[in-house]
Amino acid sequence: MTHYYELYRRSSIGMALTDSLDELIQSSHIDPQLAMKVLLQFDKSITEALETKVRTKATFKQGHLHTYRFCDEVWTFIIKDPNFKLEHEQIHVDKIKIVACNAKKPGDAEPAKN
Repeated sequence: MTHYYELYRRSSIGMALTDSLDELIQSSHIDPQLAMKVLLQFDKSITEALETKVRTKATFKQGHLHTYRFCDEVWTFIIKDPNFKLEHEQIHVDKIKIVACNAKKPGDAEPAKN
């Protein structure tokens, strides 16, 4: 079973959606319960789209691990000065943040083994 995290709400598209929903709530066009349903559907849709639609792979080299943290089953890494290689392109960036989540949330039962 796939779990849907709220991580993508902090992306630019997630923030735009949240801002729009807030405006609709403030102007009494929708109620907060509908806004929550929309956000939950966004979490599900963005996760499924990234799992099934994105086929580009990226690798990175030559960066150094600046910071890492493991909290509530989520790893966060900050890598300084990495070089990325996409299909036909190489890109250098100053810093990147990588957030990695478990497929299972804490407390989920392990599947039964026969």
